[in-house]
Amino acid sequence: MDVYVARQPIFDREKHLHAYEFLFRDGLSNAFPDIDGDTATSRLLANTFFTIGIDRLAGRKKFFVNFTRALLIKRVPTMFPPDRLVVEILEDVEPEPDLVEACREIAAAGYTVALDDFLFRPELKPLIELAHIIKIDLRQTPTSRAEKLIQALGGHQLTFLAEKVETYEEFEQAREMGFALFQGYFFSKPEIVQGKAISPAKITLLQLIRETRRPDCDIDGLDRFINRDVSLSYKLLRYINSTFFRRRMEITSIRHAITLLGERELRQFIALVATAELAQDKPQELIRSTIIRARFCELLGEQSRSPMDTSELFLLGLLSQIDAMLDTKMSAVMETLPLSDRLKNALVSGTGALAGFLDLVTAYESGDWKNCTRLIESVGCDPVAVPDHYMEAVEWADAYSKL
Repeated sequence: MDVYVARQPIFDREKHLHAYEFLFRDGLSNAFPDIDGDTATSRLLANTFFTIGIDRLAGRKKFFVNFTRALLIKRVPTMFPPDRLVVEILEDVEPEPDLVEACREIAAAGYTVALDDFLFRPELKPLIELAHIIKIDLRQTPTSRAEKLIQALGGHQLTFLAEKVETYEEFEQAREMGFALFQGYFFSKPEIVQGKAISPAKITLLQLIRETRRPDCDIDGLDRFINRDVSLSYKLLRYINSTFFRRRMEITSIRHAITLLGERELRQFIALVATAELAQDKPQELIRSTIIRARFCELLGEQSRSPMDTSELFLLGLLSQIDAMLDTKMSAVMETLPLSDRLKNALVSGTGALAGFLDLVTAYESGDWKNCTRLIESVGCDPVAVPDHYMEAVEWADAYSKL
């Protein structure tokens, strides 16, 4: 069974990563021949966690998973560690006595229970009593109603999670209302997009990224640059010897490290480091998701039926959230970089030959499986290979973030 898994970050009030929610699909056709949907989902969960591995997906963070009524009745959540799993009860699950009893047993076993897409109904009181987290979709629930819900349920020692938080303004508003956890892509949007100049230090980093894109890139110059920067030298050596890259050997000099890495990977490494520096004052997940995008785009390009410049696709993913890192409009950032029109069109207006790859990556990370089907076809990739590419990109980004 092909397993599609996307993960979405959940943040605390300080914009630190708190957990991930996992979104599942058995394949793009969503067909379950000779098997009911609940059984298929149960097998999917087992295959995902026991084949892919929990740590590959979440590191040491908690993970949220949606469960249907039938899976809750069968106590399927108890297959997974109670200190890691957050059991989400879907909004269409009715609080019948057998369901409430199952959830009570799950909560008593030490599992955190969350009510998904919560809208108050009196009959939900038994579930509210045993729940730990209430998730409120800010796209479905007006601000005034959400605030009243938080006030009305304040005596239940609940943690409130705001879903679909898409801007920093919404994040700040939700935090003021009393939400403690936040889910959405607000961290990947610019906080301010008008009247903010790019600092000289960040312009230097942009110039470094630009240098790595030049066909006549001066490797000797990059060698000297790395040698002068202790932090960069240290990261290069860690990068060479990270377990993910499986290179364990004695390094005699920075030049030796550069030779082992190769010109293409050196360019990528420097671009990664410079991008991470640009996002120093942003949530770490912004850097991680950017690196995932870069590697995912590159892998999709390698597998596409159309000839693609994979280094260009890597840079496409790497720069896809540069506006959020600099709190500046994407068009203004692009004016500082001598990139191809193909890249600029994809990043600024979402058009051109490269745009489909970025659209596919963003659809995948949000669990928009319907659009994934169309986009995989448009970029000429094998749908069976796409989940593996995503998992490799996640592992690659997680390995880099530990440097």
